[in-house]
Amino acid sequence: ESRFTLSTCDRRDRVWRRCGERSAACNILQHDRFGSGSVMVWGGISLEGRTALYVFARGSLTAIRPLVRPYASAVGPGFLLMQDNARPHVAGVCQQFLQDEGIDAMDWPACSPDLNPIEHIWDIMSRSIHQRHVAPQTVQELADALVQ
Repeated sequence: ESRFTLSTCDRRDRVWRRCGERSAACNILQHDRFGSGSVMVWGGISLEGRTALYVFARGSLTAIRPLVRPYASAVGPGFLLMQDNARPHVAGVCQQFLQDEGIDAMDWPACSPDLNPIEHIWDIMSRSIHQRHVAPQTVQELADALVQ
């Protein structure tokens, strides 16, 4: 899953300084990441294709449960869930859900989004949304733009 915001923030931190100059607080560009409204999306990819994109006002196991279960069943016994080590993913309730469903999750190194192919998809989608001629102005417009 990923969060998309109405803000034009591209989720990259920037520090402006001269070559050889030490980082200083005055060189850091501050911005509000989620203050302008946001949606969570969930989607899956595999060698066989992709799932539909699901948009949520808030992400939670309750929202994701009905999506992961049928996808795992459709893929079959070789299904292996790939998710990062975000706090909600490693929480006991999430781990218990996966165990109860018989879903194996891939062991994942910390802080390694570059290894997860769907992270590149989220980045492409975010750039596409914010490079539109007319950027979404409401959360609903953002959700509609994401599923197009």
